[in-house]
Amino acid sequence: MINWNSIISFSNNGNPTPEKRIEKTNAEWREMLTEEEYRITREHGTERAGSGDLCYSYDAGIYSCKCCETPLFDSTIKYESKSGWPSFTQPIKENAIKYIKDESFGMIRVEIQCNTCDAHLGHVFPDGPEPSGLRYCVNSASIKMD
Repeated sequence: MINWNSIISFSNNGNPTPEKRIEKTNAEWREMLTEEEYRITREHGTERAGSGDLCYSYDAGIYSCKCCETPLFDSTIKYESKSGWPSFTQPIKENAIKYIKDESFGMIRVEIQCNTCDAHLGHVFPDGPEPSGLRYCVNSASIKMD
């Protein structure tokens, strides 16, 4: 199980190797994504709290990357964090997520990206429920339900 120490280690020492890599040009990403999806996934944007389609959805299934369809999270580990964004306690696989130290806006956080295509997903925080204690705070526009 991934915990906060694992995440700090990944962000400082390198991430798990993904099963595959998908790389496209900005033009190719723009062609396949809506303007909002592009802003969030490729330009590291954030949707307004509580505005995402998947924020309050708890249907059973797998949440995949909007850009490359890599499975990222299982609905069984989604929970209501009251943060305004879909929240999960663990990725579906250790190598599904990439962790990047983020020092923007005068804060130190850990950005989460799809490890297959580098799509910005959101951030992870050490204030989630046990047993992991993690809150993967994800933009709805960066994922889709399969």
